[in-house]
Formats: sequence, structure tokens, C-alpha cells
Amino acid sequence: MATTPPPLELDLPAPDFRLPATDGRTYSLDDVTGPRGTVIVFICNHCPYVKAVIDRLTDDAMTLMAEGIGFAAICSNDAVAYPEDSFEKMKAFDEAHDLPFPYLHDEDQSVARAYGAVCTPDFFGYDSHRRLKYRGRLDEGRTTPPPPRARRELVEAMLQVAETGQAPADQVPSMGCSIKWKAA
Repeated sequence: MATTPPPLELDLPAPDFRLPATDGRTYSLDDVTGPRGTVIVFICNHCPYVKAVIDRLTDDAMTLMAEGIGFAAICSNDAVAYPEDSFEKMKAFDEAHDLPFPYLHDEDQSVARAYGAVCTPDFFGYDSHRRLKYRGRLDEGRTTPPPPRARRELVEAMLQVAETGQAPADQVPSMGCSIKWKAA
């Protein structure tokens, strides 16, 4: 079932983290922060919404990283209940899509909870002071490609944040599969 994030609450600080990545390293928020801003996106391997956008997400991440905006993806799904989202499968997903950013594993789901992530993909865009300025979608595509000449909403928003420090007035929430939480 598709899920969307709650209404936007701007200027929240980016929660810190220290997570293992598919490349064998461990990354903190400091390691992935860019001088002009940062995007943290919650994704997973099995979600049809993520599968539909992963190539565009990768392209847009490269565009933003070239502009000094850091980028990282985090998988927080319960890998016991959803084995397709295991750390080993994350490594294969990273390799298959040649991800240009760290793909991090949040096994205990504490980072997803700290950020308030609810779906995959779920985008969090921060300014250079690590204050939340964007909680929108990648673009208007969902499980199908966006129409021709569709806006690159994440790219436009983050470039605006990098240039002006201001959040875009209109932000359309992302939509995707719910985070697969572990039983309490």
C-alpha cells in the first residue's frame, strides 16, 4: 500500500548517524554532508516505487553532488520479514545500479525513526546548516516514468536551497511503500 509522509515541518536539524555501507565503509552524517547541502533518502531494494525511480534518482544525485550537495541513501526495512532488503541484497542492488552515493544499512531502524521516515523513497533535503528545507518527491513519476518535460523537483528544490537558503514554497510529498518496521 502506498504511503506518503506527514505535512512538512521545516528547519528541523538533521539527525546524526553512523551506519555501515555497501562499499564496506561506515559513514556518519559528517561524511556525507556537502558544503552546499545534503540529501538523505530512505530507499529499499524491493519497493516498486524505488525500482521505478532508481535510474532517475541516480542521475539527479550525480547532478546535485556536482553542485556540492552531499547525498546518501539508507535502507531501514526489516530484512528478516523482507529478505530482499538484506545487507547482502543491498550490496547487489548497489552494484546493479552503480550507485554514486553511499547506500547505508539501518539495521536497528533507529535512524529511520530519528528522521521520521515513513516510505520508500522518502527524501530529506537539508541546507548547508543541516536544517530541513525539502521533504518532497523526486519528480511526478511514481511507478511509471514522469511525462516528457516534467520538472526535476528534487534537483530544482535543492539548487534553490543551495543558492538562497530558502525552502521551496510548494513541495509535493513523496509516495512509496511503507517502511517495513520490525515487530515491537
